[in-house]
Amino acid sequence: MNPVIDQERAGFLASRTTNKNRQLLPQWVRPEKELPVVTLPIEWVRFSTLNHRTRAEQDREKHKSGNSELFTGDPLGDHAQAMQLKILSEQGSFDDLRRDLEKRGQQEPAVVTAEGILINGNRRAAALRKLWLDDHVESARYIRAFVLPTDATKDELIDLETELQVSKDYREEYSWVNEALLIEEIFESSNKNWNKVAKRMRLEREEVQEQYEKLQQLHQLVALSNGQRYHADFVGNNSAFRELAIHVRGKSPQEAASVRSVYFLGTLAGTNYRDLRHLRRSDAVEFVHEEFSNDLFLKSLLTKSNDGDGGESFDLLDDVLGEDNRSDSPNLNPVLSFLAAQKPEEIVTLPTGEQVAVDQLLTSVKSAVDAAAKEASENVKDAKAVVAPIKKLDLAKDNIIRAGVALAKARSQSDWDEGSLKEKIEEVKAAISQIETM
Repeated sequence: MNPVIDQERAGFLASRTTNKNRQLLPQWVRPEKELPVVTLPIEWVRFSTLNHRTRAEQDREKHKSGNSELFTGDPLGDHAQAMQLKILSEQGSFDDLRRDLEKRGQQEPAVVTAEGILINGNRRAAALRKLWLDDHVESARYIRAFVLPTDATKDELIDLETELQVSKDYREEYSWVNEALLIEEIFESSNKNWNKVAKRMRLEREEVQEQYEKLQQLHQLVALSNGQRYHADFVGNNSAFRELAIHVRGKSPQEAASVRSVYFLGTLAGTNYRDLRHLRRSDAVEFVHEEFSNDLFLKSLLTKSNDGDGGESFDLLDDVLGEDNRSDSPNLNPVLSFLAAQKPEEIVTLPTGEQVAVDQLLTSVKSAVDAAAKEASENVKDAKAVVAPIKKLDLAKDNIIRAGVALAKARSQSDWDEGSLKEKIEEVKAAISQIETM
C-alpha cells in the first residue's frame, strides 16, 4: 500500500479496474506497457496541478493571489482544482477542442494515477467537464482513461509526461515557455547533463540548450518586473527570445547588455521581432536612446535615475543585464526598470509631474524602437554602400588574375580568338580610366 496517495480515491478506482481489459500505452516507461482502461465520471477525476503544460500560468495565478501554495497546499481541493480548470479553459484552441469533443467524442484514452489524477488528458477533461456542467452534453459525462500502477514514482510520471509531450499528437499542447520550464527541471534533476536531457526529450542537444537559454533570458525580464509580469505573458514572443539568446552567446558583456535591454524594451512594447533584428549590434542602445530623446514622455524617463529612489532597481538591472562601464554610454536602464515594473493599465506620474497611462508610454516606446530599428537598418545599408566599390574592384581584380591563369590553356585550343582577348582588355582599361576620372 502506498501511504502517500489518497486511499479512499485509490480504493474507488481499484474497484473499477478489476477484470478490465488492458490496452497498450507505448509511452509508459516500464516494460509492462499494457494498462487497464476504465470509464470515470468527469467530475470525479482530478486535474494535475503539477502538469508542466500549465506551469507558467500557475506561477502567474500564484503571484496574483499572493498564495504561493495555491496549487500545492491542497492540490485536490475545490479551490486549486477550480483555478486549474480556469487555466486550462483559457489556453489557446480550447474552444476548438471543446467543439471537436462535442462533435466526435473522446477518441483516445486519458491517463490517470491510481488515485484518479490526470497525467495526460487534462485539457480534454476540462473541455468535457465544461460540456457536461455548462451545456449538459450527455456524451461528456464520463472520460475513458488508462490507470497507472499504485507504485508509480514521481520520476516515472515526469518521464511519461515527457514521452507524451514529444509525440506529435501532444506536443501542440505545450507552449515554448512550459516546454522550456520542463527542460530546466530535467536539467537540474539530471546533474546538469545535457545528453540526458536531450535523450529524455527526444530532441537534439542543441535544441534543448537553445530552449534553456531562451528561458534564462525570460527569467531575467520577469525578475525585472518585480512581480508585475509573468512567464506566461510572453508565450507569444518565442522568436524574439530565440534570436536574443542566440545573439548574446559569446558576445562581450557590453554588447550583450546593450542588445538585451533593447530587446526587453521592444518586447514589452510589442515591437515585431523582425524589426528588433536590426538592433542586434553593440551600439543598439545608442540608436534607441536617440529616439527616446525626441519624445517628451520618454525623455523625462531617461532622467529618472537622478530621482534618488531607484537604487535597488538599477542594482538589479546591472545584475541582470550586465553593467556597462563606459562613462559615455547612453543608459536605457531607467526606462526599462520603470516600465517593466508597471502594469499596462496603470496611470503613472512622470518625473515632470505629468500623469500618463502606461499603455501610452509603451506605445511611445514601440514607436521609438521601431524608428531606431529602421535607422539601424539604413545605417547598415549606408555602411555597405561605402565599401561596395572597393569590394567590387577586389572581385574584378580576382577575376582578372583567374583569367590570366586560364589564358595559357585557352590559347592551346584550336578555336582560340586572340583578337577578342585584346578587345576585352581594352574595354577593361577604358572602365578603369572612367573610374579614375570620377
